Amino acid sequence: MLSRGEDYRAATLDFAHDEADRREGRRVTCPVLALSGRQGYLEEWYKVLGIWRGWTDKVRGRALECGHYLPEEAPEETHSELRVFFGAGQAASL
Repeated sequence: MLSRGEDYRAATLDFAHDEADRREGRRVTCPVLALSGRQGYLEEWYKVLGIWRGWTDKVRGRALECGHYLPEEAPEETHSELRVFFGAGQAASL
């Protein structure tokens, strides 16, 4: 049961860790791929890339035409984005 709840700790423990990192000026230094699903509330509630730009200068990504489960709902787009990110392909022209 403990591991099931770990997905939701961002509202508690992770938030405290994030605040400490911000106070100390710590940022993510590796490249980040931020993908989200356009269908649903995430795109309505947040500017996903904008949030990540607050943590790193090395972010790229976009919203895919799907819901919450990107690999299941948009497998080809997800695969294409991952290949490009890891240097093994070209971005799909959409």
